[in-house]
Amino acid sequence: MEKYSTFRVFCGLSFVDNFSSMQAMQKPDKDQVWHEVLASVRVAVSSATYNTWLVHTHLASLRKLDEGRYMAEIGCASSFVKNTVEERYFGLVQDSMAKTIGFPCDLTFSVKSAFMPTKTSQPTPLFEKEEEGEILMQKIARVQVRPGFTFENFAVSTTNQMAHAAAEAVAREPGAAYNPLFIWGGVGVGKTHLMHAVGHRLLGRGVEKILAVTGEDFTNDIVEGIRNKTTQAFRGKYRKLQALFVDDIQFIAGKESVQQEFFHTFNAVVGGGGQIIMTSDKPPSEIVKLEERLKSRFEAGLIVDIAPPDFELRCAIVQIKAQQKGLGLEESLVQTIAGNIDSARKVEGFLTRLMSEAKIKNKPVDLDFVNSLLGKKIEEEKRERATPEQLIDAVCSQYAIGRRALLGKGRSRIFARPRQMLMYILRVEYNLPLEEVGRLVGGRDHSTVLHGVDKIAQMASMDEGTRGDISRIKNTIRG
Repeated sequence: MEKYSTFRVFCGLSFVDNFSSMQAMQKPDKDQVWHEVLASVRVAVSSATYNTWLVHTHLASLRKLDEGRYMAEIGCASSFVKNTVEERYFGLVQDSMAKTIGFPCDLTFSVKSAFMPTKTSQPTPLFEKEEEGEILMQKIARVQVRPGFTFENFAVSTTNQMAHAAAEAVAREPGAAYNPLFIWGGVGVGKTHLMHAVGHRLLGRGVEKILAVTGEDFTNDIVEGIRNKTTQAFRGKYRKLQALFVDDIQFIAGKESVQQEFFHTFNAVVGGGGQIIMTSDKPPSEIVKLEERLKSRFEAGLIVDIAPPDFELRCAIVQIKAQQKGLGLEESLVQTIAGNIDSARKVEGFLTRLMSEAKIKNKPVDLDFVNSLLGKKIEEEKRERATPEQLIDAVCSQYAIGRRALLGKGRSRIFARPRQMLMYILRVEYNLPLEEVGRLVGGRDHSTVLHGVDKIAQMASMDEGTRGDISRIKNTIRG
């Protein structure tokens, strides 16, 4: 029997007790009430927060307790969504609910799927919607924007918050906010997703002269143009765009004719008021064999990096990807997957494998089954991973301090920061319990370890030097 954990809170807002309002709320329309509640909540939170968590809720039931109170049950798509909304946003939901219905109310949160009513037969509107959807998909395919890579499906955390905000600003004011926008970071951190999300938003606003390509696509197009003497057609394709998105721009480095053509394409698009967004695995200054004139243009706009996702963000990514695939996962499964897979791309691949193997083997998607699929990967990582002792030596080497000082009681920053770095890597990379991390780092308590991990996580999201230290330590222990 399905168990629903419940969290109750009483909303004691004042209200106008008049006959008409009471009559109106005798049989409230749940869907309409929740629509208004979400509309109110949406203006109070970021679009990323709304689309990551609140959009996956619904009003499961609403009943009257007495003349002055109501009881609302908020259904959530999963326990992970329930716990997050319950812990972070229940006060906001509570206030909005009370203002919408005009009465104080008790709230309960439960894990329930939204009931999808049978659609009534309405031929004309239905066909119109289908036709609109088909036209939109044709536009998406024509401009080579990836379906599903939208802002609504992008999970936001401290590691990618600035890049997300910049992309949204560009989507609101293309060609004006940040031009060009240069997003860089490692594999699978969401660079391409954000770039294509801007494309979806612009298409929705009627901007259709858009093209999304990779650095390799651009290179192939110019080579083909030179070979077939169709460079004018190439220039007509690229130089009159309202928005040009280039993924993996580092691919053009070292190719003289390609860089020259991109230089003129860049000038033409930006000069015509168009927007350019580029992604790369490194900032412009570190792309070897990239012409200085291109570097200067890339650096004239906004350069923003995305750090690897932290544990909370990975959990949100697992949840979003699973819902897209119609796969319901309990919170324990979400956390298990997020604790062992470090990028959105790998998460999607694992979920695809999980679904196919569960179907082929006719097995339930439970913790044992998930662990069995993760098992091989976990064992391989354990064989490759250095021991905690080797990690301690690597941290000592990075900061040029002794082991006794690193694990000792000294609170000077010269010792405390490396100690926090050690805590962070043991917790995040080794996925060790807080108590075990504390034991390894000189017998620290739970709260000290938690503070250290949070401190480095916060610094890593804002400071390139901190991310560099983490990278160098990891490279040292990997040999």
